[in-house]
Amino acid sequence: MSGMLARYERLVAAGELRSDPDQRRAAERLDRLQRELQAETPGGILSQLFRPKKTRPQGVYMWGGVGRGKSMLMDLFVETLEIEQKRRAHFHEFMLEVDRRMRERRETDPGDPTGKVARDIAQDVRCLAFDEMVVTNTADAAIMSRLFTALICDEGLAVVTTSNRPPRDLYKDGLNRSLFLPFIDLVEAEFDVLPLNGPTDYRLDRLGDIDTWHSPLGDEATAQVREAFFRLTDYKPEDAEHVPSGTLDLGGGRTLHVPKSLKGVAVFSFKRLCGENRGAADYLAIAHAYHSVIVVGIPAMSPDNQNEAIRFTKLIDALYENNVKLFATAAAEPEDLYTAGEGSFEFERTVSRLKEMQSAEYMARGHGLAD
Repeated sequence: MSGMLARYERLVAAGELRSDPDQRRAAERLDRLQRELQAETPGGILSQLFRPKKTRPQGVYMWGGVGRGKSMLMDLFVETLEIEQKRRAHFHEFMLEVDRRMRERRETDPGDPTGKVARDIAQDVRCLAFDEMVVTNTADAAIMSRLFTALICDEGLAVVTTSNRPPRDLYKDGLNRSLFLPFIDLVEAEFDVLPLNGPTDYRLDRLGDIDTWHSPLGDEATAQVREAFFRLTDYKPEDAEHVPSGTLDLGGGRTLHVPKSLKGVAVFSFKRLCGENRGAADYLAIAHAYHSVIVVGIPAMSPDNQNEAIRFTKLIDALYENNVKLFATAAAEPEDLYTAGEGSFEFERTVSRLKEMQSAEYMARGHGLAD
């Protein structure tokens, strides 16, 4: 036996995975989808004429906290799916491709190119597998209902995706969210929605003994957060030059360039986040979009850069209140970052939060506002 479920059972038996009822249910469901896709083998002209009308396989939407095995299950599914017409993509990169295809189509064809783009994508694909579906900008939100209706209902693709959020929480509080609601309805109609919130956080296990706060600044601190990034994202260190960047919609036509953006993990410099004129809304957008944030180059602050200290306070408030994991390189320990200047007394709350954010209890929390 070489299918999805058999491979999963072998990993559990070997002790590489721990027994998890949510994971088991997802593995069983993905195994069934595999069998449905593999049974649809093309035949000759006569067999195509007389076989029953093809039914559209139900997609699978797996959601849950960080490190619950969503990406692992997706990898197993794609690896053991015995058809050639399959494609696995990171969701952000896929939507960038869609945007490019739409622009190219508009140059030659009048009208809405969504259906034609969907047809182009589906030409050699029967199953699309996405990792980390997250919607952070209005342009993606506006097109997703039309695009995925065409891919699923018109082209008959089976779609499997993972997300940190249930469908109803996607693009929550986003600008013009009403344009996005039909996509949520589509997911609930065309996908089996499976929660994965078991007791084991495999991503935290992979972090091992890597701390979250690293000072003083220098090569050693940089190496530690770099290693944390690769463990959090499963990205190959030898391919570090090709880590994708991202663009975060801040609303009002404003965007923020994210130098490294992958699987819900973002890397920023302190200068980019706190050296520029930003408000609480910008930091909330980051906290909603990413479950883990790496900030490098945090300096010791003084009355000369008290504005940066105030912005840093707002950043930490947003991350803390949304249970975002913070990894940092800094010139000093939190209590020594800002000891004099306007707001230095209030900064003590930030110090307290930074200390708590290093704790095992905080690291075990799920991303998002507490209920």
